[in-house]
Amino acid sequence: MRRPGGGRKPLTEKNPALLEALRGLVDGDSRGDPESPLRWTAKSVRNLADGLGELGHEAHFTTVAGLLRGLGYSLQANAKTREGKQHPDRDAQFRHINQRVWAALQAGEPAISIDTKKKELVGEFKNGGRELRPKGSPIAVKTHDFPSDALGKAIPYGVLDIAANQGFVNVGITNETAQFSVASIRAWWHQLGRERYPDAKTLRITADCGGSNGNRTRLWKTELQNLADETGLAISVCHFPPETSKWNRIEHRLWSFVSHNWRAKPLVSFEVIISLIAATTTRTGLKVYARLDERDYPTKIQVSDAELAAVNLAGDEFHPEWNYTIAPTPANANTPR
Repeated sequence: MRRPGGGRKPLTEKNPALLEALRGLVDGDSRGDPESPLRWTAKSVRNLADGLGELGHEAHFTTVAGLLRGLGYSLQANAKTREGKQHPDRDAQFRHINQRVWAALQAGEPAISIDTKKKELVGEFKNGGRELRPKGSPIAVKTHDFPSDALGKAIPYGVLDIAANQGFVNVGITNETAQFSVASIRAWWHQLGRERYPDAKTLRITADCGGSNGNRTRLWKTELQNLADETGLAISVCHFPPETSKWNRIEHRLWSFVSHNWRAKPLVSFEVIISLIAATTTRTGLKVYARLDERDYPTKIQVSDAELAAVNLAGDEFHPEWNYTIAPTPANANTPR
């Protein structure tokens, strides 16, 4: 029997400075530090062992792995949590949006959340994610995602009916413009919204602060004026503050489920894209309608000062650049919807 205290001593007993040296190497602040032996090297256990050797502390990489576990370290991926510079009225705008949406829902008026999903190449290209298939038989796709090999591009623009928990996706094929954005809202209204809200007098929209439906986009406002005149609805818009687009409801109540539903499925045609979007459901009752929009939406349309001035726009008292209502022109206020 071995006597008590026999056997090889741990390296940390032989070299008490080893743990502190390891902490210094793995510390996040040392990445890129010119005094660090690792500098810009990835912090694998083998590289950490080499770094310790340069500092005069010999340790095998398996020993380094055990020491790291004892120190509470584990492999970590990046976390998308920083939203950039926050506007001082960020939270106040969130409360304002919630109040306006809640008031619309209480009054039985439609309230929608809108946004564009990432453009997708159409063809035999890899789509992220995994799904169950027979072992050893993955779907074969092209090795490179060259746009020149694509059959086109799909631009999904979504409208989420907040009260009904129903999504409507208009898939364009040309350009993401303000005309396309308002055309998508118009299509939702004529196909679903008008029948669902026959007595509506207003339409509440929550949208991001940039892109085709940005609060500074002139064409967005003139196109909304056209929509207000066509429908007889007063269109009230609330924009999320800059750098907060992920808080838009459509992101986590529609687009996340669409991405989950078509994971690992190559988007080989527009028909496949429409079918996958329309098949998206959730256990809480989400239904999604999808259509293909083959119209051309030209870019670089200029809106003059006179055309912008003709928009019947009234800003809210709180941040009128983010919150405003576009009412029908008096001549069109009572036109049939």
